[in-house]
Amino acid sequence: MKHSLVGSLVGVISLILSFDGQAQTLINNFEDWSAFGDGKGKAKTCYIASVPKKETGKYKSRGNTYILVTHRPAEKSRDVFELRAGYVYRKDSEVVVNIDGQVFKLFTDRGTAWAHDQKADRSLARMMIRGKSMIVTGFSGRGTKTTDTYSLSGFTAAYNAIGKACGVK
Repeated sequence: MKHSLVGSLVGVISLILSFDGQAQTLINNFEDWSAFGDGKGKAKTCYIASVPKKETGKYKSRGNTYILVTHRPAEKSRDVFELRAGYVYRKDSEVVVNIDGQVFKLFTDRGTAWAHDQKADRSLARMMIRGKSMIVTGFSGRGTKTTDTYSLSGFTAAYNAIGKACGVK
């Protein structure tokens, strides 16, 4: 399973690269999470990524789904939580994230979900550091319920690696 997860992450990162055209550098793989950086100096961006261990839902097809947690020191931005669903969310819907019983609600825009503000981003990151698993529930534009389960194994090490790489404490 570890090789398939690494392969999935490589595929996800290839997808990301195709959108922003930036040169991404793998910092390292940490169990179920991978750490990346791009840019130099103050313009450096660092992020960690993972794909679900399990995806459930009665859908015919679905694109890539993954989570990113990003630091952009030049923008004084850290812990930005971003979830790509692999489909377009139902209009005005919320995504529910459950980390070991702690529930967070995210707002959606097309195929992406985010925390409502920096405080919520920070709370999510803190819970991900302490947690073991994360369950994400959302609804597609067609009304299909999806439930994705992410492992948090390796999250803390990956998070610490991007903090060091981007000079964020």
